[in-house]
Amino acid sequence: FSQAKLTAQYSKAKLGQLWQVATPLLNAAVYFFIFGLLLGARRGIPSDVYVPFLVTGVFVFTFTQSSVLAGVRAISGNLGLVRALHFPRASLPVSFALQQLQQLLFSMIVLVVVMVAFRSYPDLSWLLVVPALALQFVFNTGLALIFARMGSKTPDLAQLMPFVLRTWMYASGVMFSIPAMLEDKNVPSWVADVLQWNPAAVYMDLVRFALIDKYDSSYLPPHIWAFALGWAVLAGVVGFVYFWKAEERYGRG
Repeated sequence: FSQAKLTAQYSKAKLGQLWQVATPLLNAAVYFFIFGLLLGARRGIPSDVYVPFLVTGVFVFTFTQSSVLAGVRAISGNLGLVRALHFPRASLPVSFALQQLQQLLFSMIVLVVVMVAFRSYPDLSWLLVVPALALQFVFNTGLALIFARMGSKTPDLAQLMPFVLRTWMYASGVMFSIPAMLEDKNVPSWVADVLQWNPAAVYMDLVRFALIDKYDSSYLPPHIWAFALGWAVLAGVVGFVYFWKAEERYGRG
């Protein structure tokens, strides 16, 4: 189902599934021009690291963003299927989250090219991408389940979510280093900690740490793997239970 949806999504575009890669790359190019060049958001990050830092952040955040946006429409956008057939309703948001994982894995080819172009070469640390993305997939699936139930009763939520997700993106350090950006600001130190511990920032930092040679552990908040695991378990369990409790009501009314 997820592969069929993935193919159908780009069936009318001339470039087809290449848009899976082109869209986040174009976003990264725009962010580089605005935040990297015009606004000077590169401070605290070596100049030869900023592009892979930015591209990694865009790709990883897009994985979560797309999973949520697909999840919120998983039931409301497939009411005919839900009403016509009897099957576990959770399979819809789960399949959409899996579809986004497939898109990300396809995009990783381009991400590897970017890393090598900026002198971050494959080594054993790259294997850390596997557990990082596995935990992020569980987290994303939990969010997709939560928003699938919410979206099934409130279709307007699908129109609101892009604004919520954009705010989340700006607060997660996709285009800049959170500690470096806040170090000369008159804000309590716990603000930077909270922003760094938010799940989007956690998963981006783990993938950056795995792939970028000069992005070492000094850039990471303490206990980051514990936070990554905790967010995945929390979202996964809460999402499944919350969605399952309304299993018999989907498609009615």
